[in-house]
Amino acid sequence: MGTVRNAQNKNFNILQNSSTGDLTASTSRTETINGSHEFKIGGYSLSKGIGIGKYTASDTFIVGGYAWAIYFYPDGKSPEDNAAYVSLFIALASEGTDVRALFELSLMDQSGKENHKVHSHFGRALESGPYTLKYRGSMWGYKRFFKRTQLETSDYLKDDTLVIRCCVGVVKSQTEGPKTYAIAVPPSDIGHHFGRILESGRGTDVNFEVDGEVYAAHKVVLAARSPVFRAQLFGPMKDQNTRCIKVEDMEAPVFKALLHFIYWDALPDVEELVGLNSKWASTLMAQHLLAAADRYALERLRLLCEAKLCEDIAINTVATTLALAEQHQCLQLKAVCLKFIALPENLKAVMQTDGFEYLKESCPSVITELLQYVARIGERSAICCGHEIESLDGDVNGRRVKQRLH
Repeated sequence: MGTVRNAQNKNFNILQNSSTGDLTASTSRTETINGSHEFKIGGYSLSKGIGIGKYTASDTFIVGGYAWAIYFYPDGKSPEDNAAYVSLFIALASEGTDVRALFELSLMDQSGKENHKVHSHFGRALESGPYTLKYRGSMWGYKRFFKRTQLETSDYLKDDTLVIRCCVGVVKSQTEGPKTYAIAVPPSDIGHHFGRILESGRGTDVNFEVDGEVYAAHKVVLAARSPVFRAQLFGPMKDQNTRCIKVEDMEAPVFKALLHFIYWDALPDVEELVGLNSKWASTLMAQHLLAAADRYALERLRLLCEAKLCEDIAINTVATTLALAEQHQCLQLKAVCLKFIALPENLKAVMQTDGFEYLKESCPSVITELLQYVARIGERSAICCGHEIESLDGDVNGRRVKQRLH
């Protein structure tokens, strides 16, 4: 009996140990994805009198994967206030359901005293947590943001211009499970290794003469990166003399930059390449490099140049960039250029540049598109200033309000 009892106790202990198992854990983290937008309102005195409930809207901006817009009511939003206050709201401008967010609306002091008027939910406890916007057009803001008579004699208004800054923090949650390892993996450095091969000059088997300069490269690398080079070097119609292939209609620094991208998979340092440190030089190189990327079917390089030109858009270069976008079917770049030129404060200045004359001669059809774009901008501004929003839930004290755009 003793032997049987001992065996039973042993089995019971095994069952106890196996039932507990290993303890696992996971962590839920909730944080905000933050972004800001600055909205300048010029000609404030001209905007007065458009009517109670009518507004001027900022361009949309993206934070946390959603589009947002700022709405400013020069005559206020509520009839009961009799245009005594200006109103300010932030709206969800894209499709979304139950988007939770924190907001900060600031009217910027333009005297240099940093005495900004700030209403913020960041950095303080909220009784009901972040605000929830139920659908596109949901808004949060202040009907009585500032008394008009005080605003018009304050340091917030300078040269008939107001500056509004809005910060949005979109709340996101994610759950992380346990990791069984913690190995630090360095980023890919294959471009670095290929770049060193180009710099060393070892193993090169093809030369290119460009504008009097000679550049050595590796056939197999060029062919792997560009279908045009692949056809030129290994295709049925390949060049017979690859000891020195002459490249026409391209400047030497541009071809050097092209090779740099092919090997390094990154844009070169323009200052180091051409010896100039200026936005104009950077834009000019991006323009030439975009054309070269299109010529050799390097799509990633073409998009990098397109993004660079969008960032560096300016009065003295935008017309030439627009012509380039039209010639190489860069639709996003073209749209950005048209929007920039069509702005009333830019149009006249751009039309006086040499680049605009080139645009008219090389791409006359784009001028028609530009005129249509200017007309649409004018129509949209007229509609925007005359459009009203129906209030579903208002709060003059700055608590949550939800409204829908028509």
